[in-house]
Amino acid sequence: MTKFLITTSFGLEALVKRQLIDMGHEDFEVSDGMISLNGELSDISKLNISLREADRVYLVVDTFKARDFDELFEKVKAINWPDFLAKDSDFIVNARTHKSKLFSIRTIQSVTEKAIVDSMRKKYRINHFEKSGHRVQIEVMLKNDIATIAIDTSGEGLHKRGYREDTVKAPLRENLAAALVDLSFYNPDRFLFDGFCGSGTILIEAARKARNIAPGIDRSFDYENFIFLNKDHHKNAKTEALSAIDYDKKLNLLGSDISGRAISLAKNNAINAGVEEDISFLTRDISNVALKDDYGIIITNPPYGQRLSRIDTDEIYQKINEKFKNMDTWSCYFITSDEKFDQKFKRKLSKKRKLYNGGEKVDFYQYFGKKPDDNGGIN
Repeated sequence: MTKFLITTSFGLEALVKRQLIDMGHEDFEVSDGMISLNGELSDISKLNISLREADRVYLVVDTFKARDFDELFEKVKAINWPDFLAKDSDFIVNARTHKSKLFSIRTIQSVTEKAIVDSMRKKYRINHFEKSGHRVQIEVMLKNDIATIAIDTSGEGLHKRGYREDTVKAPLRENLAAALVDLSFYNPDRFLFDGFCGSGTILIEAARKARNIAPGIDRSFDYENFIFLNKDHHKNAKTEALSAIDYDKKLNLLGSDISGRAISLAKNNAINAGVEEDISFLTRDISNVALKDDYGIIITNPPYGQRLSRIDTDEIYQKINEKFKNMDTWSCYFITSDEKFDQKFKRKLSKKRKLYNGGEKVDFYQYFGKKPDDNGGIN
């Protein structure tokens, strides 16, 4: 049995849990910002390729008490590191600590690296390691004097899908955009609109989810070069993900933005993401976009003063109110760090959820519209 630690932003743990269950996993525990999962080595590929809202996937090497640096050194040294590292591996030690006697990050990193080198010398009989090979990031996580030694299997954060060439200012992370889609319970049969679409991330993530395009299918991962992994695991997981794509579903997604540059970026990103035919993009102010009152959904990240300079939020909120004041069948979802947003949007708030975009706290405001019943009426 192999143990993994899957990190995610605070507030998204339940979404990662739901997807793990959908993938057939049962043996896991959820805590703040992290899921501890027992699985198989072959799961490394599937987890990295498939998880929409996760940040990273770590492989746990060992867990032990470390109340002083001598104890940390000896227990890290006792790990048979040649099982995990090649002679030329570019291994990098990162550290974090919480409520532990060992609190100096630099010293934790230095002691751990020296211990790893000592372990490697037993096999390779050399004093200096060139580190000219593939990257292996080693994480030392100390909490309440318990050290967890783990290997970062992802490399770049999982929010980096590989399709976004460039961005507008203050973009949403891709995994947060995916979370907004999941939290809105978006149904591909309904019309989805983003009136401040920027580089198109929300709509692209919605289209890829609707088509069952795995979020990590277009990118590379550090684990692909690990000496202890069977290369077929990645090949098989990618083949499985490609075969699961739904090419037949018809989608109805629209994005608009007043910035021509943003729309150009959005179109290029949609092409890179393989969903350019599923999304229409308009260079247009939200006031001038024609919408029908037909049970549509808006998920958007409206501009605000903290995020972008020289923005008149009152004018923007007035436009949003004018657009949706008579469209009560629409469900509206807004993500913003403006804590006064609900005072300015003229509709009764259904739910508010605290989230994080990178390290920035944001709120996800949810306003549920009327739902169609089975006969096409309103219930």
